[in-house]
Amino acid sequence: MLDILSHRGSDGVGTWCQGLIGIGRRLLWTTPESLHEQCPLVSADGSLILTADARLDNRDQLITNLGLTQTQHSANQLSDGDLILAAYSKWGEACPNHLLGDFAFAIWDAYRQYLFCARDHFGVKPFYYYSAGEGFAFATEIKALLTLPQVPSRLNEAKVAEHLANLDSDPTITFYQNILRLPPGHSLTVHASGVTLQPYWQLDANIQELQLSSTEEYTHQFLEHFTEAVRCRLRSAFPIGSMLSGGLDSSSITCIARQILDNSDSPRETLHTFSARFDQVSASDERSYQDAVLATGNYKSHILRGDQLGPLANYEKVVWHRDAAVMAGNFRLNWGLYEIAKQNNVRVILDGWDGDSTVSHGNEYLRELARSGHWLTLARETYAYGKRYDLPWQQVLFKWFWRYGLRPSLVSLFKPVQAITPLAYTPQPNAMLKDLPLLPKFIGRTGLDYKLQHLQLSPPQTERESHYWLIMANIHSSMFDLLDSAGGAFSVDLRYPFFDKRLVEFCLSLPPYQKLHQGWGRFVLRNAISGVVPRSLQWRPDKSNLQPSFEFTFKTYEQSTIKSVLFEHSETIDRYVDVLALRDIYQRWMLDQVSISEINTLWRSVSLGMWLDQTGLMP
Repeated sequence: MLDILSHRGSDGVGTWCQGLIGIGRRLLWTTPESLHEQCPLVSADGSLILTADARLDNRDQLITNLGLTQTQHSANQLSDGDLILAAYSKWGEACPNHLLGDFAFAIWDAYRQYLFCARDHFGVKPFYYYSAGEGFAFATEIKALLTLPQVPSRLNEAKVAEHLANLDSDPTITFYQNILRLPPGHSLTVHASGVTLQPYWQLDANIQELQLSSTEEYTHQFLEHFTEAVRCRLRSAFPIGSMLSGGLDSSSITCIARQILDNSDSPRETLHTFSARFDQVSASDERSYQDAVLATGNYKSHILRGDQLGPLANYEKVVWHRDAAVMAGNFRLNWGLYEIAKQNNVRVILDGWDGDSTVSHGNEYLRELARSGHWLTLARETYAYGKRYDLPWQQVLFKWFWRYGLRPSLVSLFKPVQAITPLAYTPQPNAMLKDLPLLPKFIGRTGLDYKLQHLQLSPPQTERESHYWLIMANIHSSMFDLLDSAGGAFSVDLRYPFFDKRLVEFCLSLPPYQKLHQGWGRFVLRNAISGVVPRSLQWRPDKSNLQPSFEFTFKTYEQSTIKSVLFEHSETIDRYVDVLALRDIYQRWMLDQVSISEINTLWRSVSLGMWLDQTGLMP
């Protein structure tokens, strides 16, 4: 298991074995404290053994609360593993409630004779496990589990169905039968009588709305939380990098990080930036925004030419590291940028993944205004909204006024019973399958049809409700797993400031008019970064669209592979898709007569076919 994970840690390897229990660790130095870390870590009395992949952000608080200030070791020699072990010694299974940061860990408690495992709040660090028969095993990557003779390598068709349908309804399943993911915010206990899974945290949907006296106060508090989220993720013993797409999220993180480094006591440190540019696909190119950021500070820029390699480049190597078919067509960009990072000895990269969800564009605020009859405010907001996005004001106003204001009122007059949920959609089981050429029998045997019938199709009724579900969507932990596999391949630790627990809770507590105001979505963030990022970025109404670059590279570089999967080796995917329907999509694609959803369906089918060919997996 440790041998096959050698790419993840070259700075140390260790095992602890006793009786039927074995614990192993591959160590990768990232933080200054990790330079002193042992692997695995054994308590002084030998009763607790820990292995962990962790970065804790509340170290000072933990050191104080755990009474470690007078220990023989100085604070900077206490590793994050030391703190986790001390937290478990004091608080037992409640210890994850006291931890902030990104972590996946397991502790063998020899005294109580059980194994305790936990994963961080949003699932940034991966944790896979196998629990069937008489044994239990866990690892950072699935391939380590598959080295064990008692772990069968069998395909999980339920995950195949979700992959093809672009659905992420189950946070526990993988492409392998009986190999599971520990969900975010959960702990797991393994003892003689079985395995117990329990949540230790979930975002509070009813968190009290924050009431401050002015926009300036909201802005100030947001900036404090955001700056701290970036600052605590800059802890590194090696050069630091930041993804810089040119969008609001990555640019804000990059500029805040530069500001923090400039004001630190240490010598002025270069911040590496990693960007993709597209010479042949102008619709996806963001170089003007990237250059605006680079002109403001001490950066070392690294550029990947994103339109010079196809989405299936290095696919055999990619899926070996991923242990799954790749769903994201633009994954090639992350892979290429992390490879550049390794070449420059950058071990830590800040990433702005989905700041949209954390801060929220606030569009459902318009629904609230319409439903509550605040017509004047609705008129002002829709006018500004239309102006920002070049939409006819009357059209925008009528949409929100009629759909969520006037229509429900009329319905309530004639059908009082329906007035409770006048906008609830009628479930349409086949709606999501319209453009998806899955075989009917396959749909039934995987239960995908049942999942689609029971999805929550009613729209959120408030901005708070919409914001909550955006943050808690399963796609986040799935994307973290995907990106971690690429980061692990190049010994890069990925950190996501927008998924700082404190920042997330603060943003959810904001009143809706701090999310959408004067037509500007993510209003509080835009205010907070005034003078930090270039003004052209601060108030840009749009964001980059990588779909054109994906379509260009898929069509330009992957023709032979697509034909091989659809025409020469179609028996591999024939069990799961209607190959004739896929061939029709391909032929129409060559004539530019397909929808975006059809192109993405073609991609997911081809990526699945290639992965199945490589692994030879069968149910």
